[in-house]
Amino acid sequence: MVGKIILSKSRYLAGLQCPKYLWYLVNAREEISEPDFATRFIFNQGIRVGECAKKLYPAGIDLGNIRNLKEQIIKTREVLSERKPVFEAGCSYGPVYSRADILVPVNTDRWDIIEVKSSTQLKEEYIDDVSFQKYCFIKAGISIRNCFIAHINNSYIKNGDIDPKGLFSKVDITEEVEDKLEDIEYRISEMLEIVKKSGPPEVAIGKQCYEPYICPLKQKCWEGLPDNHVFNLYGDKTRSMQLYSEGILSIKDIPDRYNLSLKQQIQRECEKTKKPSVNKKGILAFMDSLRFPLYFLDFETFSTAIPLFNGTKPYQKMPFQYSIHVLHSMNEKPEHREFLAGGLEDPRRELLSGLKEDLGDEGSVIVYYEQFEKGVLRELASEFPGYSEWVDRVLPRIVDLYKPFGNFYYYNSSQRGSASVKSVLPAITDLSYEGMEIANGLAASAYFLYIYGNFYNLKEPPGAGEVERIRKSLIEYCRMDTLGMVHILGALSKEAGLQ
Repeated sequence: MVGKIILSKSRYLAGLQCPKYLWYLVNAREEISEPDFATRFIFNQGIRVGECAKKLYPAGIDLGNIRNLKEQIIKTREVLSERKPVFEAGCSYGPVYSRADILVPVNTDRWDIIEVKSSTQLKEEYIDDVSFQKYCFIKAGISIRNCFIAHINNSYIKNGDIDPKGLFSKVDITEEVEDKLEDIEYRISEMLEIVKKSGPPEVAIGKQCYEPYICPLKQKCWEGLPDNHVFNLYGDKTRSMQLYSEGILSIKDIPDRYNLSLKQQIQRECEKTKKPSVNKKGILAFMDSLRFPLYFLDFETFSTAIPLFNGTKPYQKMPFQYSIHVLHSMNEKPEHREFLAGGLEDPRRELLSGLKEDLGDEGSVIVYYEQFEKGVLRELASEFPGYSEWVDRVLPRIVDLYKPFGNFYYYNSSQRGSASVKSVLPAITDLSYEGMEIANGLAASAYFLYIYGNFYNLKEPPGAGEVERIRKSLIEYCRMDTLGMVHILGALSKEAGLQ
């Protein structure tokens, strides 16, 4: 290790989740994978929320542009005497360093901490976050009165310019923070000892790998597990943790004495035999529920913490794209129809108009995980009452292709316990999403907002060539979702002996 060890707030929170992750953050940061494009969108959305929260205190002093740690601490000391709200105030005490989103002056010498979060509710990890801040400020000689979380109010409805007082809900967490402060010095001391060691601590796989966040070291720590390990068991991970703790790593090696669910038993049998499990009766019942022509439908949506359009709420799903494949019989080539918004103007009315034309008046509308598509349609009907009767006629036509896989009417061990379309498609067909620039819904929304919404704080917007390339990738991805369903249904039909 070179140089002085600094335990920042982000490192402290990492240490609470996993000491091994903390060690890598301090000593081998280059071995931690960088966040992908979609994850960076989430980070940047948090930055936007933080900037909006500053409008709660128009007279505040903003230190967010100061990147040098020492300079920021000095400048914080200087501006505190002005007794105005301070954004991104920094302080240090020995090896610990922290910043506060907002410091608000109270009385003559005390301050309130307000931590801004882009979620819609209070979370346990936020209390740890603020407790570290309070510890640092108190030790640095800055008196703290109360502590608050300002999170997104999901009941807020945009009407004109964003009203920051309506957008945020403020929760007093002072008592909870005090409870966390009782043994914080011990935890800090432990973490400092961990990062001083020459190598990372040994940490067994556990809940810390995915709670409260998926650990960036997860892939590295799990690479020694067998290909189809016990953490792929369907359902919650309680049984998986028990098996792992007893040295049982592979699904095929789970002894019969364990009381597995029916789905887990199917997983074990498929892993042992390397043959798929096929419930023909269940598949035939599903196939019998379909009515031609079949319309395979998939939406892509984005949702932002700060609503973009009047009449909308934070994190409301805004559909900007759909793909439809129409199948008139199982032996015909499907017909493709699509829509992709051309910008960040509210796309919903134009999308609805195209959707009404493209879905026809009869025939099953096949989706994958109906809760999502039905939710989007119901929300559209609520926002655009002129389409409500039409939506009411479409909803009963919807058939969920997820059900035969969620019910394990078909299961292949290569699905690794998942019934998602991304896992099912390569398991039952020769198609997959591998190699696609955009390969999941979060990435689709992130790329759409990248080319039209400047959610990445770009100095210049993407050029015409890049916009066209990304639009083609968006169309290719959404098209794969519905074409994939066509192929999945065809494969199911064959498994049931219908073709």
